[in-house]
Amino acid sequence: MKKKLFFSFCFLFFIGVISCSDDIASDKENETEQGADKEEGNGEPTTPITMEAVEFAAFPGAEGHGRNATGGRGGKVYIVTSLADDGTKGTLRYGIEKVSGARTIVFQVSGIIHLKKELKIREGNLTIAGQTAPGDGICLAGWPVSLGDNVDNVIVRFLRFRMGDKEKGISADGADAFGGRYGKNIIIDHCSMSWCTDECVSFYNNENFTLQWCIISESLRLSGHTKGPHGYGGIWGGMKASFHHNLMANHDSRNPRLGPGTKSTKDNEIVDMRNNVIYNWCGNSCYGGEAMHVNIVNNYYKPGPATPTGTSKRGRIIAIDKKTSDSDKQSYPAIFDTWGDFFIDGNVVDDGRINGEDDYQRCVRATNDNWTYGVYNQFDKKYTITDDVKQRLKRTAPVATETVTTHSARDAFEQVLRYAGCSLSRDTYDKRIVEEANTGVANFEGLNEHNGQGKVGDIDWKSTDYPKPGIIDSQEDLRPADAGADWSAWPVLKQSELVPADTDKDGIPDEFEKKYGLNPEDASDGNDKTLDPNKNYTNLEMYINNLVQDIIDRQNEKGVR
Repeated sequence: MKKKLFFSFCFLFFIGVISCSDDIASDKENETEQGADKEEGNGEPTTPITMEAVEFAAFPGAEGHGRNATGGRGGKVYIVTSLADDGTKGTLRYGIEKVSGARTIVFQVSGIIHLKKELKIREGNLTIAGQTAPGDGICLAGWPVSLGDNVDNVIVRFLRFRMGDKEKGISADGADAFGGRYGKNIIIDHCSMSWCTDECVSFYNNENFTLQWCIISESLRLSGHTKGPHGYGGIWGGMKASFHHNLMANHDSRNPRLGPGTKSTKDNEIVDMRNNVIYNWCGNSCYGGEAMHVNIVNNYYKPGPATPTGTSKRGRIIAIDKKTSDSDKQSYPAIFDTWGDFFIDGNVVDDGRINGEDDYQRCVRATNDNWTYGVYNQFDKKYTITDDVKQRLKRTAPVATETVTTHSARDAFEQVLRYAGCSLSRDTYDKRIVEEANTGVANFEGLNEHNGQGKVGDIDWKSTDYPKPGIIDSQEDLRPADAGADWSAWPVLKQSELVPADTDKDGIPDEFEKKYGLNPEDASDGNDKTLDPNKNYTNLEMYINNLVQDIIDRQNEKGVR
């Protein structure tokens, strides 16, 4: 009888019921798998051991419209051995820019890669498996990272994108920490994005896309962007796009902005936004949605110390908009002057009574009646919203979407804070952001000299009511008063003392290959499918996916598919 033995490199998590500031710790189990025949003399197994079968998708836990991306499945393996960014072999840049065809990128290093210029993924059929880094993982710093136009089939998991404002070049001016347009079959999973000069993470105008279980935090407001103050979370949209179980925290606006693209028609913009946690918005939470077909389901909105008091914005679920300007008529002719339609249900707005009874009641009303108090009272005053318009805006059934494990909004709040971002080894930065969202505080504010100013000469700083708690202008605003000259906003990411040997360079450690009956001196077995009982995933995928399988299993607890 075939034995299905679960992969022993699983992780045990030590997490409080509510507090999410502790890292998710991991230990290798010491138990020995049974059932592998041994060759006499060399002690190596000869019969591959079948692992536990898991659902087939881009990876176990891949959900939403991008769940069927194939990434680099069955292609080459490229191993990152250096944190440099000089483009030589062994660097991440070389694997992205120089290696062609289907490829999976794995890591034998942990730490910060200080980019010297923008890093653009121009060729698809790519998997970047950040969870393979031995130690605390990988962070990309200094410059934006983006997906080029028409990129197809990309999987990115467990990476940090913390751009910052140190670089002043053209491509770093008004740049997103991570983003992309005009691609298809893309899934971004368990990543952390922060410190952008435009939006932290913007993905729209893509087809079959998912952004899931990410932490998107602390965009930079007065960062030197030539267009003026920013500090935005992101623009989200697409032709079948899913955004679920993400944490957006400490952004001035675009939390998110639901934005159609220039390719949009009245029929093709289909967006599913569910189980996200949105914390401490200032100018705007969620808005937009022009001519889009949208689900906004079971999201958790938590006003913070920067969120305006005494205003309906505190209970906002979305401020619906449409394209009406003269420039819109030129750029978006297919959707000009067209409302979208929305299925909105189960969203919670939680004020926690920290700002008085009136603000608390605004949130209670918006929670109990999403449409009346979280949508219908949020329109720009330029619109006349008749009963007929209200009827056309409100869908009675959800927009069709690919499977997403769905939690109640309150359960989503707990699960997202526990497992979102690079949660295999959370750095001190993500721990702080999660703790702030959990406790309702914000520990830093912008320190730019133009805070408090309006128009000065030819420049309008739009900052008469700033600074605001949690809305920073630069990563340097986080500097402690007693910090030394060597202080850096980017948390230290330590490398493991022991880097697993990989003799045949197939991306699978020798120890794992021996344990599961593979040959550590034969790279070709990495693309075989002997370990998956259903013969779907390659052996390499079975290894890299199971490194984080315990996170996937635990995050979906309490959810319904």
